[in-house]
Amino acid sequence: MTDIAILKTAPLFRGLTAKDIEQVVSSVTLRIRKYKAGVLIFHTGDPVDFFIMLISGRVKGEMTDYAGRVIKIEDVSAPGSIAAAFLFGRNNRFPVNVAALTDTSLLMIEKKAFLRILKSNDVVLVNFLDMISNRSQFLSEKIKFLNFKTIREKLAQFILQQTTETKPEFDLDRTQKDLADFFGVARPSIARALGELEHDGLIMSKGKNIRVIDKKRLADLTGD
Repeated sequence: MTDIAILKTAPLFRGLTAKDIEQVVSSVTLRIRKYKAGVLIFHTGDPVDFFIMLISGRVKGEMTDYAGRVIKIEDVSAPGSIAAAFLFGRNNRFPVNVAALTDTSLLMIEKKAFLRILKSNDVVLVNFLDMISNRSQFLSEKIKFLNFKTIREKLAQFILQQTTETKPEFDLDRTQKDLADFFGVARPSIARALGELEHDGLIMSKGKNIRVIDKKRLADLTGD
């Protein structure tokens, strides 16, 4: 039986007690699948027949464009879910490849059984709707981001998303190689674009810390 304490940390079961969760999942079969780091778990186009949640480890979602460039969409860590927004609807298929970044364990609930869970508990239903709404908003931002033609535009958008009026600086939580994969460009291009933004007085960079100096000019690069 899956440790209820693990499920309690998942967004799907937010607001439920351990006893509530145990009751919710008692009538369905929970499958556990384990994967070694580096394994390609799902391919683009594979059917999404299960609600899938990470109970340990971290995976990445990535796609390959027509030029053969690999673009990282995002990393997902436990207790996040995978392709939850594609479980229902007309095209129930993985939109990206999913690979294990570390040794990973997945909890999988078959679609019909998961639907019974949603019908049986309003809190779980609302949590699931929140999850797929957040996913839609994320993908909308991602599409906007990918439409930027230059690395400077993409980098400006990324920096603006990490900062606010009251918090104009942040620490990068990823390497330049990770950023390059996220942007779908070569790593030296990221370093060069960061240098240009700093040279032009739009940002100040020190180690992993980035501070916005001229938000208006930075926003002008994105068209906002």
